[in-house]
Amino acid sequence: MFAVDVASDGERGAFLGRSNDYDLIILDYILPKLNGDQVLASIRRDKPNVPVIILTVKSEFTIKNNLFNLGADDYLTKPFLFQELKLSLTLDNNQQIVRRGGRQIYLTRKEFMLLEYLLRNKGKVITRGTILEHAWDINSDPFSNSLETHITSLRKKLNKIPGKKLIHTFHGRGYKLDIQKM
Repeated sequence: MFAVDVASDGERGAFLGRSNDYDLIILDYILPKLNGDQVLASIRRDKPNVPVIILTVKSEFTIKNNLFNLGADDYLTKPFLFQELKLSLTLDNNQQIVRRGGRQIYLTRKEFMLLEYLLRNKGKVITRGTILEHAWDINSDPFSNSLETHITSLRKKLNKIPGKKLIHTFHGRGYKLDIQKM
């Protein structure tokens, strides 16, 4: 069961988004008074970690790219199936909980750290060395296959829930979490 607040315009939506602690914000792009990009920028200044999913009829790449650069976590184009909305990946850093498709996924501490780092850098190819620097401690062996083992395990757990694959390998370059392909 969910408690839901609804705003009829962008000003009210921005105010509510900045003033309350939400588990998720679903934001339309075309709104009276302030557009979705303005609302998102306003929310991100005060609430950088709340998940925000954009729902809109706009499908142009430049708009999507701008919204992801402003901090949108996902983007669905109208019309959409409710099942598409339920496929979203969410990570609650405070409670150390990951959900995909509404189902909680158990992750080890290291898998959680790895996913969190990939989410912070969503859409970017991150080198193996950079991941080791940020998600492993200084004493880790850079020549072990520990990272690859954790990536494989994380993929299996995330892919148990129906939806598109999220973690992609770019051979010789690194890994990328691509939530835009969800």
